[in-house]
Amino acid sequence: MEKLFLLDAYALIYRAYYAFIKNPRINSKGFNTSAILGFVNTLEEVLRKENPTHIGIAFDPSGPTFRHEAYEAYKAQREETPEAIRQSVPVIKDIIRAYHIPILEIAGYEADDVIGTLATEAGKRGINTYMMTPDKDYGQLVSEHVFMYRPKYGDKDFEVMGVEEVKAKFDIQSPLQVIDMLGLMGDTADNIPGCPGVGEKTAQKLIAQFGSIENLLAHTDELKGAIKKKVEENKEQITFSKFLATIKTDVPIALDMEVLKREEPDEEELRRLFEMLEFRSLIDRVIKTEKKAPSSPAAQPDLFGFFAEEDTADAKNSILTRLEDLPYDYQLVDNKEKMAVLAEKLLVQKFFSLDTETTGIDPITAELVGMSFSFAENQAFYVPVPANREEALTIVNIFKPAFENPDSLKIGQNIKYDLIMLANYGVTLKGKMFDTMIAHYVLQPELRHGMDYLAEIYLKYETIKIEELIGAKGKKQGNMRDLAPEAVYKYACEDADVTLKLKQVLENELETNGVKKLFEEIEMPLVPVLAYMERNGVRIDTEALKETSRHFTARMNQIEEEVHQLAGMEFNIASPKQVGEVLFDRLKIVEKAKKTKTGQYVTSEEVLESLRGKHEIVGKILEHRGLKKLLGTYIDALPQLINPATGRIHTSFNQTVTATGRLSSSNPNLQNIPIRNEDGKEIRKAFIPDEGSEFFSADYSQIELRIMAHLSNDPHMIEAFQKDQDIHAATAAKIYKVKLEEVTREQRSKAKTANFGIIYGISVFGLAERLNVDRKEAKALIDGYFENYPNVKAYMDQSIQEAREKGYIETIFKRKRYLPDINSKNAVVRGYAERNAINAPIQGSAADIIKVAMIRIYQRFQEEGIRSKMILQVHDELNFSVLPEEKEKVQQIVISEMEAAYKMKAPLRADHGWGHNWLEAH
Repeated sequence: MEKLFLLDAYALIYRAYYAFIKNPRINSKGFNTSAILGFVNTLEEVLRKENPTHIGIAFDPSGPTFRHEAYEAYKAQREETPEAIRQSVPVIKDIIRAYHIPILEIAGYEADDVIGTLATEAGKRGINTYMMTPDKDYGQLVSEHVFMYRPKYGDKDFEVMGVEEVKAKFDIQSPLQVIDMLGLMGDTADNIPGCPGVGEKTAQKLIAQFGSIENLLAHTDELKGAIKKKVEENKEQITFSKFLATIKTDVPIALDMEVLKREEPDEEELRRLFEMLEFRSLIDRVIKTEKKAPSSPAAQPDLFGFFAEEDTADAKNSILTRLEDLPYDYQLVDNKEKMAVLAEKLLVQKFFSLDTETTGIDPITAELVGMSFSFAENQAFYVPVPANREEALTIVNIFKPAFENPDSLKIGQNIKYDLIMLANYGVTLKGKMFDTMIAHYVLQPELRHGMDYLAEIYLKYETIKIEELIGAKGKKQGNMRDLAPEAVYKYACEDADVTLKLKQVLENELETNGVKKLFEEIEMPLVPVLAYMERNGVRIDTEALKETSRHFTARMNQIEEEVHQLAGMEFNIASPKQVGEVLFDRLKIVEKAKKTKTGQYVTSEEVLESLRGKHEIVGKILEHRGLKKLLGTYIDALPQLINPATGRIHTSFNQTVTATGRLSSSNPNLQNIPIRNEDGKEIRKAFIPDEGSEFFSADYSQIELRIMAHLSNDPHMIEAFQKDQDIHAATAAKIYKVKLEEVTREQRSKAKTANFGIIYGISVFGLAERLNVDRKEAKALIDGYFENYPNVKAYMDQSIQEAREKGYIETIFKRKRYLPDINSKNAVVRGYAERNAINAPIQGSAADIIKVAMIRIYQRFQEEGIRSKMILQVHDELNFSVLPEEKEKVQQIVISEMEAAYKMKAPLRADHGWGHNWLEAH
């Protein structure tokens, strides 16, 4: 049976681009691939999920359409097309051609009209036709065989809308009445004026009463009051709006099903395009070419004086080199004699790369399966390690002198993992280290940093994928222990070899880009600190968590009862759909509630927060949600993360995730533990020190504002910090022109919001919303702020200007954040980049400063034989498990090193506290 899909290209391209707007996909060439990646992913999913027999993709023409000629203002209010979209469209068209899908584009007509014409004709022929677009206008075209196919949005799946769904969505009697609805209510997206003062509800009532715009205009005498006046005064505008909203179904294009028939794509061309765009995962998913097992083209003399015989194999069709294309020498070192020879060789090298193969991805619980080494390009060695612990230790100890040689440089990709892994076997990796993953992160923080990706970008090389050895990710994936060393060694050797090659390239890049010092003096010395913290772990009071769980669950049940009483009915409080219906249909807490594209009421946390004052029920629903989130994310989840062997949680500190330079953490995510409300604080109570020790917490006081004062060189702000004044009260005193001691709590609170909001580039509208005040007051606050801190405004303007000229900003320590959209002609896109230009140097500098403090504290602890431990880092805060006899010494070291980490005009200050748990200490 024939199944035709017609895609509205630009609607899907724009949607894909804006879905990534806060975290754009930028490749190594600096090209924003968000729109292309999103579009191709959507296309792929449709092809795979729906398996259409026929397909076509419609584009708007480059010139004006008949609507522009009839109405100059048509779509005139739209922002300039983002440069990234303009640059992406030709590439997307090349990809579509490689898929052998016809591009449908007719001069003078929009994609809607082309799709409308083809879909209507196909529907008449009884062909099931799906118009893929997020645009509601297409509802007018739906018929027995023609459907709207709305793409995924957030956690919403694809949605198919037929006649009944369109009627229900708009509350109309026929899909054709969608045109009348749009003609009356207008469409801001397309600048269709409609009838002033007529919204969706009024339009629905009028269409229900009169059936069409024509009938309405013929019977305006039946209308009353203001609506009668509005309609009669705007008859021509309403009629014209209906004309603009009508999708044409008679475009000069014939429905040729043979042309639209789905064909096999040109995989060679798709591979070329995807490789150019650096879409590695798409290549693996889309292109079905079978991969051949790698082998060397010829026998090579090995380190031990004999020849390794290998088969040969053809390289697959790719612009990337693979192992079989190289004259490589990879050796399996599987007896003690050969191991001793290799260990001696490693001991005299100035540098060597290393990699560990293990049974899992968590270095705390995984076991060593093997170790690989390389000290010359295209040559590497793999040493298998048996499961038996004693035998494993014997083999590891052969290489211990090389690992612990302080004079050789150790090179790795994510070397922290190997460092922890080797520490589990009694080895301390010594000497300087070079991590290729971190080097690339310092160079390009926004990009991916995996070895496969780096090999492709810098070496034009395609690595052997681990899935080729142990299967695809998931429950059925095996592990390296299941394989014989003969099956593993090439993969493992390649890892070490590629890492060595990457180091040579990345080292030059660090120098060229002026970030070598940042890499060598902050990022690399931090690696052993994080490894030490991860191995230490932190104790959790499971009994306290159980008690909190019982308490929260009882409160949730109580709140649920109260919510049902306030609603006057029972409903599922966890269902956003039912919550929306209760709040907006039953209780009618607002006249017009926001809806999703599927017609469901929006009940997000942000929306409910803005409605908190409208009804008592809203606050209770938010409280219930908050408790449920805390239970699911932390209180019930934390005990599951305890390592049974150590009795601790070993969080992973991630050094290459955030674009700002801040550390992130996972399993658990410490950065997201809420601390502003009492319920969130209960979680901190469960983090406890070692037996017989105390919990010590130290955090920077208002570090970002101090950095702003330092960078802007604002005398008033610097003076407030130098005098150790309450900066928020000092700001309030200046804005409200009162004495410091006369500042009210409310004034201080507003000044605090302004202080932090302004360094994040907050707008008048944003500040008004956050403070729940009118825009006039918010504007007065911002104006007052800049009047009293003129250098802050100058700094912000200068930061944006520098970013425009350079394309990036820098922190105090020369960490770069690239802002490719800073000169965009699209105001929304440019606005994101401008806010980052202001805030990224501040956030990034704060991140760098705490890293410096961590390194120095760690080194002091080692030098002075401190047995107390640094266990957690969260934002601007460091936490320690401290032995009672070391209390005074630890406090002195920590505070002095934190405050001396960087000399600023607004001096750094660290607050501190002690307790039996994290909550008490903080």
